[in-house]
Amino acid sequence: MDTLLSLRVFLRIADEGGLSAAGEKLGLSRALVSKHLGALENRLGTRLFHRTTRRLSLTESGRAFYDRCVQAVGDVEEAMRCASDSGARPRGTLRINSAHAFGRRYVAPALAEYLKRYPEVTVDLILNDRLVDIVEEGFDLAVRIGRLEESTLIARRLASTQLVVCGSPAYLRRHGVPAQPQDLERHNCLVYTYAAEPSIWTFQRGQDTLRVRVGGCLRANDGDTLMHIALADQGLALLPTFLVGEALADGRLLPVLADWETEQIGIHAVYPSRRHLSTKVRTFVDFLAERFEGLPAWETWRELRLPAGGG
Repeated sequence: MDTLLSLRVFLRIADEGGLSAAGEKLGLSRALVSKHLGALENRLGTRLFHRTTRRLSLTESGRAFYDRCVQAVGDVEEAMRCASDSGARPRGTLRINSAHAFGRRYVAPALAEYLKRYPEVTVDLILNDRLVDIVEEGFDLAVRIGRLEESTLIARRLASTQLVVCGSPAYLRRHGVPAQPQDLERHNCLVYTYAAEPSIWTFQRGQDTLRVRVGGCLRANDGDTLMHIALADQGLALLPTFLVGEALADGRLLPVLADWETEQIGIHAVYPSRRHLSTKVRTFVDFLAERFEGLPAWETWRELRLPAGGG
């Protein structure tokens, strides 16, 4: 008998708890389901289910086989899907979530190019800075910036961005350039409230790690807002280079404490599973990975400018 079908029948029986229910889900008769199960048990030389008048339950051998079977069947179906989809064009609606600032600057331009390449795709792009549950809220994928939590989601790294303490030339002329991280306690520091520890900025140099408590006239959950206030000469901000790279390159903002390391943050595309991954998701993730390959545009400022002190 068809081994793959027998394995799928076995999994469905285990999930549904009975032959008839499994047959209904698979579109097979109860007799054929029973025949597949019998053939599989004969081939393995072991019983996979305890049989009662009302329900089937997995034996110890059945439970061990189930765990391996789920992965094996999923891998085979994924391989078959990839082979059949290799020449297929992506189509349908692609629901994407991204943070506001990164979405506006980098996801939207990428989408413009992607949609030219694949005109049969439509996109529903939702921008917000909170951590969404992409499965619960029906997203195909999300572009996430920062440390990833443990989850069953698949993550593909696209690029990275560095946090930089920066301020405008006018602000630094008025208030001085911090020489050590502790000097930030005397500065007006603009705080991003969605950070893991909003009021703590962490620095490392060699074996030394410093955690500095900061505060100032503004707390906001939007990086663009903090950048605009810094550009208006009102304080120092700890912001990712994808957000402030252009302002650092043209001198509107200057980096400080450059000889201390700040956190490097990963940028990932995350999606629910490789199994049954649609062509539209796969092609868009591949497209983003190709677009961000190499040195990101937001890091080129380092080649153009020297830091505003920080020894």
